[in-house]
Amino acid sequence: MFPSSIYKDRRNRLKNEIQGGLIFFPGNQEVSFNYPANTYAFRQDSSFLYFFGLDHPDLAGVMDLDTGKDILFGNDVEIGDIIWMGKQPTMKSRGEEIGVEETLPMSKLAETLQSALTSGRKIHYLPPYRGETVIQISELLGIPLSGIRNQASEELIRGVVKLRMKKDQLEIQEMESMVDVAYLMHTTAMKMARPGTIEKEIAGTIEGIALAHACGVSFPVILTINGQTLHNHYHGNMLMTDRMLVIDAGAESEYHYASDITRTVPVGGEFNYRQKEIYNIVLKANMEAIQAIKPGVAFRDIHLMAGRVIAGGLIDLGIMKGNADDAVAAGAHTMFFPHGLGHPIGLDVHDLEGVGEGYIGYDNEIQRSKEFGLGFLRFGRRLQEDFVMTIEPGIYFIPELIDIWRAEGKFTDFINYDKVEKYKDFGGIRIEDDVLVTNKGYRVLGKPIPKTVEEIEDIMRIG
Repeated sequence: MFPSSIYKDRRNRLKNEIQGGLIFFPGNQEVSFNYPANTYAFRQDSSFLYFFGLDHPDLAGVMDLDTGKDILFGNDVEIGDIIWMGKQPTMKSRGEEIGVEETLPMSKLAETLQSALTSGRKIHYLPPYRGETVIQISELLGIPLSGIRNQASEELIRGVVKLRMKKDQLEIQEMESMVDVAYLMHTTAMKMARPGTIEKEIAGTIEGIALAHACGVSFPVILTINGQTLHNHYHGNMLMTDRMLVIDAGAESEYHYASDITRTVPVGGEFNYRQKEIYNIVLKANMEAIQAIKPGVAFRDIHLMAGRVIAGGLIDLGIMKGNADDAVAAGAHTMFFPHGLGHPIGLDVHDLEGVGEGYIGYDNEIQRSKEFGLGFLRFGRRLQEDFVMTIEPGIYFIPELIDIWRAEGKFTDFINYDKVEKYKDFGGIRIEDDVLVTNKGYRVLGKPIPKTVEEIEDIMRIG
């Protein structure tokens, strides 16, 4: 855990963002796998972690905005628990770890919240994303299940987003250390990417690295020779020559900060000419997008710039045609680049996504598009110092999308469908880094992970 002063300062800063009432942060509960005593690995709620720091189930935090008092709710363990779990810290000592003086048993939580409601005070809470938390809030506050998300506090959402989006040095160190773990994961995967290997052999190995060097993966590993499917979690294919392997994977620290890195490598260790041509377009988009990062720049503009790099490269290869600016303005490039350039990352790999992307990535100045491709951009607003963003452009040849657009006659002024047909067996390429916005520009986090053609071929040759 961070020093108790960190959590106390975070709570005090949040109180300055909200006017009156109580802030209620329910911690997460254990979730059963296939019978009650067999649970999934516990993962604490990220906002509870940010303000209360305790990585244990069955806790809750309340911040009283009118008195300035913080209360931690939870039960001390009994001998039956100690037999299975060993000796556990008392609630009082847990409160001291995070700078909270008052601790109460969970049985007092309902009484505390109901007393506030009876007095006409507002209870602020964030939109819940787990079913058991929805039920808990409903029972405690007397709100119908269907109304729980709608009655979440917009004031609290905006305050939490304001604080959590900007990372301090301790948070950046945590994330950077997880990029270093991702270095081990990705370079190991590169060395293992040989013909005849089954995907799950590599996926299992790199997940083991995340468990050995961190607290596991930050999201389910994406590792596939079918890179045209953006989030492909199936790992049953055999690697074959002339295919590429997309590896999208990261690690989560003891404090639950994430890394998220993607590399695309040739099975067998050497890009063929066609793969190299497409790869270098994506690499150029990745590097130019990173170089464009600085405070005050709209991320949507960087996304569109990356789209123009991709369109221009595909025009040079005859896959697209016409003018790159016009093609991107029309949206023709989204056949090949259908997703957003990146997203914030921190305690969540898609940071704060649970409260709603509209609060995180957009504002009164920049609204989310409804267009295909651009509408999938999770974050469009202007960057600020100490934001951490992923930069992950890609080029994909999705046979089903190609067939639909060709049948509809879409963008025939910009897409050379006869040439595209020859790439239906290509798959996809994505390259992703985690980037800190600094006061004057950017810094790519962590130990550099091979990403040029030469760097990747060199490490695969050594492997």
